[in-house]
Amino acid sequence: MNPTMIFQTPALNALKGGEQDVPETADGAGETLENGANSGGEVDENIGWLTDTLTGWLAPITDNAWLQALLIVGVAIVLAKIFDWLCTGTFKAITSRTKTKADDAILKAMHSPVMNTVILVGLSVATRLLQFDPSVEVFTTRALTTIGLFIWSTFFFRISGILLRAASRNPSRYHAVQDSTFPLFNNLAKVLLFGVVVYMAISIWDFDAGGWLASAGIVGLAVGFAAQDTLSNLFAGVFILADRPYRVGDYIRLDSGERGKVAFIGLRSTRVVTRDDIEITVPNAVMGGAKIVNETGGPHVKGRIRIPVGAAYGSDVDQVIKELMASVDDIDTKLVCKTPEPRVRMRAFGASSLDFELLAWIPDPELRGNTSHLLMRAVYLRFNAAGIEIPYSKHDLFIKEMPSSLEESIED
Repeated sequence: MNPTMIFQTPALNALKGGEQDVPETADGAGETLENGANSGGEVDENIGWLTDTLTGWLAPITDNAWLQALLIVGVAIVLAKIFDWLCTGTFKAITSRTKTKADDAILKAMHSPVMNTVILVGLSVATRLLQFDPSVEVFTTRALTTIGLFIWSTFFFRISGILLRAASRNPSRYHAVQDSTFPLFNNLAKVLLFGVVVYMAISIWDFDAGGWLASAGIVGLAVGFAAQDTLSNLFAGVFILADRPYRVGDYIRLDSGERGKVAFIGLRSTRVVTRDDIEITVPNAVMGGAKIVNETGGPHVKGRIRIPVGAAYGSDVDQVIKELMASVDDIDTKLVCKTPEPRVRMRAFGASSLDFELLAWIPDPELRGNTSHLLMRAVYLRFNAAGIEIPYSKHDLFIKEMPSSLEESIED
């Protein structure tokens, strides 16, 4: 028997998407088989081409279809074992030299799917060689394709988690994916992959996916309206983590006046701990639309404090500046930075005083309150010792006319 003649049957041509006539039955089963076969598409054509090629190679060995099928399955198992050896040997040695462990995890996850895919392709080709009933061939092809789909879907589920976990460990490069947002992106990736797998499975078995997609759209619309505030906070949290106007540990001041350290940035809210050890929880939608002053932000963590001081008119300006600069040396050197150096500026001629301002840099915004307290105390002590008057408000009381009752009591 000519081996190439084996594949010139109506059943094989139907599976390959050919135009051969399929025998019709009373209940229209022939039309169903033809539609199912035609839905195989490019993958089905590739399997047919591979079957023709392998049959031509095996023809000089044997013309027995069952023996040819057995040989093809055996070759597929051998190829799978060769890939197994490459994964555990050569490829693993290459990935072990890299700095990241993500490629090792990907190779480990890819090991089983590739082996199983090679075996599934061998089984599919063997099924074509045996020329079963068209309905059996269609069912077998779809079943093997579905098994391969779920094998690779498991692989991509694992890969998404591996890549997102690797990204979360490098927040300087991937701002949005962090430890706090890893569960969100991981779940979103798995939901999207699950939807793709379900759609592909429906397509493989030639079911109508229009109704499923319409139902999913209606459900998504209903959920969006019902959870509008929650979704607003959720997306605002993702944008905050991506844009990074502030980070955990930064000292911020809200437009409502509260000041404190950022303790946690979640998907729904941001928590700020004030200097009174009070935790304030602010929804991310509010934080996203508010004016936030980040005292820790900028090129460095240092911050400048300003101590306004008034000296009486007639005071020696140079002496005032000298005493203000000396007051910086009276406090702990760890509280004030040496670079940039502290400085004094004369700001204005006030209503009753010469207005000066002592400027100093502190190494951390958390020290602002304590450093300001110590500097003001040192300035007051220095001014007292130097005889520099700090003017204060004085009021003279002028009595235009003394009450008669008061005059009599004074005379008595």
